[in-house]
Amino acid sequence: MAVARYERLRRSGLAALEICVIAALYYGSAKVGLLQQLVRGQVTPLWPPSGIAVASLLLRGPRVWPGIALGAFLTNVSLGPSLPAVLAIVAGNTVAPLCSYALLRRAGFRNALNRLRDALALIFLGALTGMLVSATTGSATLVLADVLGTDDFWPTWSVWWTGDAMGVMVVTPVLLVLRSAHLLRDTPLSRWAEGLLLVAATASIGVIETGPAPLLFLGFPLLIWAAFRFQLAGAAPCALAVSTFAIIAAGQESGPFSDKDLLTNMITLQAFNGSASLTALLLGAVVCERNQTQREIARACGQLAEMVTKMATGDRSLLTFEEGGKLTLEESKKEERGGPAPRRA
Repeated sequence: MAVARYERLRRSGLAALEICVIAALYYGSAKVGLLQQLVRGQVTPLWPPSGIAVASLLLRGPRVWPGIALGAFLTNVSLGPSLPAVLAIVAGNTVAPLCSYALLRRAGFRNALNRLRDALALIFLGALTGMLVSATTGSATLVLADVLGTDDFWPTWSVWWTGDAMGVMVVTPVLLVLRSAHLLRDTPLSRWAEGLLLVAATASIGVIETGPAPLLFLGFPLLIWAAFRFQLAGAAPCALAVSTFAIIAAGQESGPFSDKDLLTNMITLQAFNGSASLTALLLGAVVCERNQTQREIARACGQLAEMVTKMATGDRSLLTFEEGGKLTLEESKKEERGGPAPRRA
């Protein structure tokens, strides 16, 4: 009895700690995202908490939703405008990732993100569809609270929706990759050197992106390089870095964002961020599928070559096959004696 009670208390304590950690991550990433706010101090072109919320649900399950709600409340309570409005916004920010989680699980999403269908599901179901809830709830709440005029609903909604969607498309893959990341043994030194070179090139491109020249497109060769050579482990962080530099450039109104109005800058920024995320996720997933197919083909060829060798040497005692097709040695002997082969259930 005492052991069972202790085990329940331990599980409850771990669950509470897990919720607090998620709330802290949500709150901390929200403060970072608010550094680039565009509308009323709380609507940004990239909202990292949405990506953290979806990733936490995918990794830990729906039981951690109180951590998302707590983090959203701590973030919005200081922004106002009133407690009922804050609660409505918190509800939208909590329900949206839960909807994304439900849609992704319904579609058979795998956290490994090693299939093209997983990348497409994360983009179109987790990001673009699920985040409609938070954008609609939050924008409508600000209008009903007389914080925004009715004419400002759609501009605010568009920034809110794209910001939340970008958070899922850019941040969630990085967290999923980090969750399954591990150091490979016997990694060649040239591989480490190539990784460091990719990091240095990304930092250099970031400096160029935030400069006066309109050279955002230089980030795409990096994404292609990272996807082909490092799959999602390289493409996802690279996409996050490239998008972050573009957001900084938009906030500073430098490069392609200089002398433009807010709507034009938002269209340019989100078109670039969306293209970068699509390129990284889709290309990384395709390369992962290709590599997995090549490994399966090589394994099948090796097994076939081994079987042919055994047949050539007359070692029939080792010629057994899996269920679903061929007869085993015992069954073949019975057939040779004229008896019926036993049927498999």
